[in-house]
Amino acid sequence: MRILHLLHQYLPEYVGGTELYTQTVAAALQTNHSNAIFYRLSRNGAGLHQRQDPDGLTVWAAWHGRVSPTSRFRATFRDPAIHHAFTQVLDDFQPDVVHVQHLMGLPASLLNALRQRRIPYLVTLHDYWWLCANAQLLTNYDETVCAGPHYWLNCGRCALARAGKGDSRLLGAGLAPLLAARERLLRPHLHHAHTLIAPTRFVQTIYQQMGLSPEQITVLPHGIELPVGSGQLIVSSEQSPVSPSLRLCYIGGIAPQKGVHVLIEAVNGLPEGVALTIGGDMETFPEYAAALRTQATHPGITFLGRLSREQVWPQLRQSDALVVPTLWYETASLIVQEAFAVGTPVIASRIGVMPERIQDGVDGRLFPAGDAAALRAILLEMLHSPHHLHTLRQGIQPVFTVSEHLTGLERVYQLAVSSRQPTAH
Repeated sequence: MRILHLLHQYLPEYVGGTELYTQTVAAALQTNHSNAIFYRLSRNGAGLHQRQDPDGLTVWAAWHGRVSPTSRFRATFRDPAIHHAFTQVLDDFQPDVVHVQHLMGLPASLLNALRQRRIPYLVTLHDYWWLCANAQLLTNYDETVCAGPHYWLNCGRCALARAGKGDSRLLGAGLAPLLAARERLLRPHLHHAHTLIAPTRFVQTIYQQMGLSPEQITVLPHGIELPVGSGQLIVSSEQSPVSPSLRLCYIGGIAPQKGVHVLIEAVNGLPEGVALTIGGDMETFPEYAAALRTQATHPGITFLGRLSREQVWPQLRQSDALVVPTLWYETASLIVQEAFAVGTPVIASRIGVMPERIQDGVDGRLFPAGDAAALRAILLEMLHSPHHLHTLRQGIQPVFTVSEHLTGLERVYQLAVSSRQPTAH
């Protein structure tokens, strides 16, 4: 098969979950299929550049001016230059199927081009962008979880705050028709996709609530790449319980919606002998990061900064538990799977996908999102009764791997290609 991956941004300019996922999948599939990537580059002028990456992937980068929050939103409705570049790639590469990884900042008309050529496409729902222009179902005006559009009045208010124009219900209402038009434009493209891939049942449910048919959405978990030569690093039942001291870690984004401040508040109230290491980029939201440093009064709290992939594994291995205090609807949270892969239990907020990932009392613990006191109570229990951690370790099951994910993905591709109708002449 000839598979074209379509996404909003890519390496080396942008390094994020969707970008790394696309690179991993496309490179792995090169063994049996021909893969290529098309993405938008933020650059003055307009153009299309083709390169060959070391992993054998053909990568096309198209650009039409610098990308800003406003231009990114506007491009969804129309961008002839990007559309023309994409049709050139379709003519050149002749894909059998297109995997839409993300369409943010790209014109929705690209999917019209696929339908005109009768090229089947599938969409991975990496986040909530198709439903929420903010992509996270998290409001910009008060940073709380959003239940979705309410006549798009809340969406207009959110867009206004995102643009740095303050929080005004009246002015936000003026933007509501534009956000409603966005929804009317995008919804048919989801309906015309051969398959929508959700990484979790929770994401599937969110999109079903949007009105999409459950038969169209396939749940296919993102697999993880295990450390070389590790296999599934589940702790054996013969391992003795951990020592009375408690070693905790947080690895992920340093942003308000991640709830790191909740974790620090909980640990600040614990006795000495508890260690918490926090790994994450402190430069993305510098004001929040600075506030966390000020808040952290417990002597056992250490900020490690951004960790490389090679540094994540030993950090997880040497920890008694990973804490995921998220305040928003995570779509997958691969760090949970990575912790389980090395036999480390997870303590997480009972919100969104977390109850799907973690069995409370079996392989981890759950607490009400934002409740530092409840989290502290769990940590105190583990500190004074370390055998609970030992029990949780024994409940961890083998995780879903990249290899398993690729097998499922190839099956979806094959079904899409087999459904393709010949182009009329």
